[in-house]
Amino acid sequence: MLIRYSFVLPLLSLSLVLGSCSIFRRDKPAPVVETVRTADSPAPPTAARDLADVMGTELQLTPDQTVRVRTILNGTLTESNAAKEKYAPKSPQLLAELKRINISSQQQLRTVVGPAKFKLLQTKATQQKIAAEMQQRQK
Repeated sequence: MLIRYSFVLPLLSLSLVLGSCSIFRRDKPAPVVETVRTADSPAPPTAARDLADVMGTELQLTPDQTVRVRTILNGTLTESNAAKEKYAPKSPQLLAELKRINISSQQQLRTVVGPAKFKLLQTKATQQKIAAEMQQRQK
């Protein structure tokens, strides 16, 4: 009987040591938390810069035009974020204000890029290319 107990004690202590060792206890990786943006959430500050760069490449704008487009988009971003803070989400006031901001921005963009490139900007294919590039930049 004594032999059995003397053999069990070292096995028990060895199992306790190995069981508590960090090599054998793999911590679970931290959960990945992704930010979910809704239509009502404010646009990130880099959105105007990135969009201006993509538009500059896609429409073959001059560096001066790209800077001016970036300025217009920064203003549009600031105004739309302010409107989202001021009005309730999906309210008629918010929708009207965003529509006004959008029309003003489009008029300014048409002036900067010219009518031909603005028409190209409004085509579905160009909009899809720009949207795909923006998705890549956000990853």
